[in-house]
Amino acid sequence: MRDKILMYNLYYSWWKNLDKTIFSIIVLLFTIGLFFSLASTSLIASDKLETNSYSFFFKHLIYIFLGMTIIILLSIIDSIRLLKFSLIFFFIILISLFLVPLIGVEVKGSKRWIDLFILPRFQPIELLKPFFIIFLATLLSTEKRININLKYLFSFLTTLLISGLLFIQPDIGQTLLILFTWSVLIFTSGVSILFLSLFASSALIFLVYLVMFIPKFSYIKSRILSFFDQENGSHNFQSDKALDSITSGGFFGKGIGEGTLKNKVPEAHTDYIISVISEEFGVIALMLIIILFLTFIYIVFKRILTIEEERDKLILVGCSSLILMQAIIHIGVNIRLFPTTGMTLPFLSYGGSSIVSISIISGIVLNLTKRKFD
Repeated sequence: MRDKILMYNLYYSWWKNLDKTIFSIIVLLFTIGLFFSLASTSLIASDKLETNSYSFFFKHLIYIFLGMTIIILLSIIDSIRLLKFSLIFFFIILISLFLVPLIGVEVKGSKRWIDLFILPRFQPIELLKPFFIIFLATLLSTEKRININLKYLFSFLTTLLISGLLFIQPDIGQTLLILFTWSVLIFTSGVSILFLSLFASSALIFLVYLVMFIPKFSYIKSRILSFFDQENGSHNFQSDKALDSITSGGFFGKGIGEGTLKNKVPEAHTDYIISVISEEFGVIALMLIIILFLTFIYIVFKRILTIEEERDKLILVGCSSLILMQAIIHIGVNIRLFPTTGMTLPFLSYGGSSIVSISIISGIVLNLTKRKFD
């Protein structure tokens, strides 16, 4: 009886202090993603894989149940313990990122996944991103007597190490996302605009050199040239089909199950899920999803103004900026504003690593935005 009372009190305290608006948006986005997973993958599974037409849907459902469990656990745990455990997980997953070039699984010419037999295949960088934000925020906000320039230098060297490991895979999209996250956090922490501008210029020159003159990254060069050469580009098929599907869907869409993009483009349920949604449910559905993302970001930033702890502010800024930038890149690729990057849409795209990653970020956000009492 006593255990039941303790559990009830724990649940009551969690639910009472939880930011219910943020939690509701997270649940709604996951539900939308699950619905469109059913709409976009059932034909793929039955026609191409000759298996149960709902196999992708059931896997997605399992991932979301796992994700919601992670969200609730991370939002319940004491914030101090959460941050301590996060730093431990950061170094553990960083080690797994080192293992990718050695024992990683190669898919379509890139080694980005690890299959450890006892664990399902996962992409280390997806799991590393939320803990990377906590690591940087903790480093930049530490009150120990460390010169601020040394903090920036150490954070930069850590970011450079992770970016180098991603370059080896290669994964340019995630590399840019990691660099962007670091830039946002050091800018928020009060770094000089001149320093940030010099870094951005140097990084851009270095990336251009790698893409244009290093043979290993020639496929990125081809994608960029194809992006600007709309008529003769050889890598425009997926982007063209995605844009055509959005255009053909019009304002209200063709109707559920009537879209054709999911049968024409590989990985439509991950990299081009927003085009599948637009084709079947119209641009109005796309606009509503964008509004949900913007509402999520707005509420988080509004809560940041009420938080006193510098570290918590940096973590929330980093998490919300990461979600927003990933969504912008995904939608931008689908409407041909950016070259193809293979970036998933947070909450909605199919994929175990992606769902677990966004669940960890969501759990951290809910934990740090809870009402706190002395």
